[in-house]
Amino acid sequence: MISSDPAVLARQLTELREEHRDLDAAIERMSADPLCDQLQLTRLKKRKLKLKDMIAYFESKLIPDLDA
Repeated sequence: MISSDPAVLARQLTELREEHRDLDAAIERMSADPLCDQLQLTRLKKRKLKLKDMIAYFESKLIPDLDA
C-alpha cells in the first residue's frame, strides 16, 4: 500500500532514484563488455524503465492537486 504521507513518499522517491542511478551504472558497465549476458542486460534495462515510471508516479503524488 502506498502511503499518502509526504515524508514517506519523499523517502521512497529517494530510494527509487538511488536504485535507478545504480542500475544505470551497472548497465553502462555491462554494455562496455562485449561478452556480457544480453538477457541480463535486457532485464536490467526493463527494471530501469519500471523504476523510471515509479519515480514519475511518486513525483506526481508529491505535487498537491490544485483546483482550477
